[in-house]
Amino acid sequence: MTVKLTTFPGGLKLDGHKKRSTQTAIQKIPLSKKLVLPLQQHIGAASVPLVNVGDKVLKGQKIARAEGHVSAYLHAPSSGTVIAIDDQAIPHPSKLSAPCISIETDGEDQWIDRKPIADFTSLSEHELRKIIRDAGIVGLGGAGFPSYIKLNPGVHHHIEMLIINGVECEPYISCDDMLMCERAQGILDGIAIMQYALRVKHCVIAIEDNKPEAISAMELALATRPDMTTTSIIAIPTRYPAGSEKQLIQVVTGKEVPSSGLPIDLGIVCHNVGTAYAIARTINHGEPLISRIITVTGKFVAKPGNFDVLLGTPIYELLEFCGARHQADEPFILGGPMMGYNLSNSSLPVTKTANCILVGVDDAAPASKPLPC
Repeated sequence: MTVKLTTFPGGLKLDGHKKRSTQTAIQKIPLSKKLVLPLQQHIGAASVPLVNVGDKVLKGQKIARAEGHVSAYLHAPSSGTVIAIDDQAIPHPSKLSAPCISIETDGEDQWIDRKPIADFTSLSEHELRKIIRDAGIVGLGGAGFPSYIKLNPGVHHHIEMLIINGVECEPYISCDDMLMCERAQGILDGIAIMQYALRVKHCVIAIEDNKPEAISAMELALATRPDMTTTSIIAIPTRYPAGSEKQLIQVVTGKEVPSSGLPIDLGIVCHNVGTAYAIARTINHGEPLISRIITVTGKFVAKPGNFDVLLGTPIYELLEFCGARHQADEPFILGGPMMGYNLSNSSLPVTKTANCILVGVDDAAPASKPLPC
């Protein structure tokens, strides 16, 4: 399939700061003694607890069920005991509190009985989507939309193209970059599963041209996959916000998503590389979404990098692990400088949509007093 790149109006050419966090391999951080899991870590309705205070839980066990069509299951990131189900502070710019499940870990990290699928093509598309839904997978590019919904085109839509978003246009975030560098085959496994679920032949993996190592790693992995001859990798110009879904579709296809429409109206579905990898872990290894890769970076971080972090881990433990010079009440950015937001409570937990913690922006504009609109 030939792809002729186009462009979109506007956009910014930003100074990149990714190399600071891409000099070391992805690391796991130590298990926290306490994990706090907000019941809403996704777009849609909050999940509903399936456990009670005092219950023992295993790693990967469902602890909250999806409530309605647009919702997501929640799982225990490690084994331990449920010690609270109550309102706690959550990562949100308004400093909201919301219902959470707190687990005191037992240090054993004991898994449930996992059930990997040896041949996903032996299942129907509906069965695959149910497994993905039960695994609590949401879009890991930032929005957190339940992934199984975007894998269900319905009878009224025919999908022409699956676009895998590896653009990551924020200037500091590099979790997708490092995921592609280190776990390319897992991403391709997830893409193959998504193509089957969508009944789509053509797939384009889009990566910004400021990530040559990621492009090379994905190309090398794809060259070993005779089952994926209709999948191609394209390098797109580095320009913010090329990673935004509508802008990316315009760059790759030249088509514009209608203002009141969705990509599926054009026969297109977009998913993030992290989402593809999470789907592969679920189908191939029987693992629900209980952790994610997070970039920790900024001029006040002594050991910046990318870290595989269990959901519910207190942010301050991650900052301490990275040697961040950060006081308990000092603001930091959750996300990137373009789309992220300031938080000042480092006791808040890591959630499914947390892709970056930024402590200290280079050449930041001086703080000023907010003015009326």
